[in-house]
Amino acid sequence: MFRWLLIAPLLILVVLFALSNTAPVSLTLWPLDLAWQAPLAVAVLVIAGFFFLLGALIAWLSGLPARRRAHQLEGVVRTLERELGGLRAKTETEAEARRQQLPGPAA
Repeated sequence: MFRWLLIAPLLILVVLFALSNTAPVSLTLWPLDLAWQAPLAVAVLVIAGFFFLLGALIAWLSGLPARRRAHQLEGVVRTLERELGGLRAKTETEAEARRQQLPGPAA
């Protein structure tokens, strides 16, 4: 629900932008003599979307080393937890053995 409160105004602005900017523009790519004619809103939104995805990809790639390190550390934690469980079990059995060896109170 909270997410829609943030997304709805943005979606309304995008729709209003698209409805307000319908004039055709010609997009050309200089060295290749390619031309594409589209409404201004479509051209702007497609270019903005492309660069948004490019930025998201760059951010995701920059986080790869940290995620890899976290995954390795999770393995270390699992190993240490297994060792700790083994040591706890060992100390419990040793403590139980000591209790059994101690003589009971004299009556």
